[in-house]
Amino acid sequence: MIHAVGPVWSGGASGEAEALASAYRESIQVADELGLNSIAFPAISTGIFGYPLREASEMAVHTVREALPRANNVNTVRFVVFDEAALQTYSQVLNPR
Repeated sequence: MIHAVGPVWSGGASGEAEALASAYRESIQVADELGLNSIAFPAISTGIFGYPLREASEMAVHTVREALPRANNVNTVRFVVFDEAALQTYSQVLNPR
């Protein structure tokens, strides 16, 4: 298991976006170094840490799309969400119309 800790939302002006992106990037890098083929992510920081779901999902998808081509082993990323609202949000971000 790779443990990624995201930032606590403080309004967005305290480096939260870069900290969240780093959690995804570093997790993919660690998984790749371990020779893993896949990794699954929850909606990091969107629970009790209060990061807005839409902004967090956009950052997650953008960061993964940038980091994945640099990975040698990791070729599958799954976003695992808790509820229907998160599923809808991630679906919209992953498949914009």
